[in-house]
Amino acid sequence: MPNIKSVVKDVKKSRERRLRNLDTRSKIKTFVKKTKSAMDEQSDQTAALLNETVSILDKAAKRGIIHPNAAARRKSRLMKRINAKVSE
Repeated sequence: MPNIKSVVKDVKKSRERRLRNLDTRSKIKTFVKKTKSAMDEQSDQTAALLNETVSILDKAAKRGIIHPNAAARRKSRLMKRINAKVSE
């Protein structure tokens, strides 16, 4: 444990940020899975889930939780998948 007061505060803040980032990463994975399963089932909620998933990915990229290119890649794969389902 650090002796300097400001470093103690930094450690505390970094732990809080880590937990927040883990929560957001988990949320991303959950919503991507929900969206994919809704696409496979051709559910009515697919469009709403897709919009929410894209929003979560954009916010995570904006906050630096995931890399912007990773967010773009995930969105692109989802869009590609939904467009393939629609064209069938």
